[in-house]
Amino acid sequence: MTRLAFSLALLIAACGPGAPGGPMSGKLNDPGPVSSQSAVVSSEILSREPVANVAIVKHILISWKDLEDSFQGHQDARAQARSKAQAEGEVKSLLGQLKAGGDFEALMKANSEDVGSARSNTPFTVSPDAQLVIEFRQLSLRLNVGEIGVCQSDFGFHIIKRYQ
Repeated sequence: MTRLAFSLALLIAACGPGAPGGPMSGKLNDPGPVSSQSAVVSSEILSREPVANVAIVKHILISWKDLEDSFQGHQDARAQARSKAQAEGEVKSLLGQLKAGGDFEALMKANSEDVGSARSNTPFTVSPDAQLVIEFRQLSLRLNVGEIGVCQSDFGFHIIKRYQ
């Protein structure tokens, strides 16, 4: 398997359906907001109604060592050396850079632990029934175009920017 094919397979596994009892175990079309699990999660965005039926987004994934089982042996080395508190600090730092005018794609390429999307710069098309973790879908469909938010899934924190 080529490195790109492996990265894409890992990306699909990381953002696709979870294990039984995981984030995808409920209804695929559940539009309800999730509760915030961390201070860095965009609870104000998650508490509002969806603003789109389809959104085009890119994301930066920041994970930590306690989530290694979700990656089935393919967790990024940076995450393996990081606690959840350190991951929250990394997310806060990246959000600060973005608010100061930092380039999302450049920060994604340099920092995202989702190697597939970081390398390919490929956006996700998100709809209520997209095969992505529910937290990712819920935040993406609540973001306004150009807006950035953070959600938490079994894979870590997703810093998501909506493009369309």
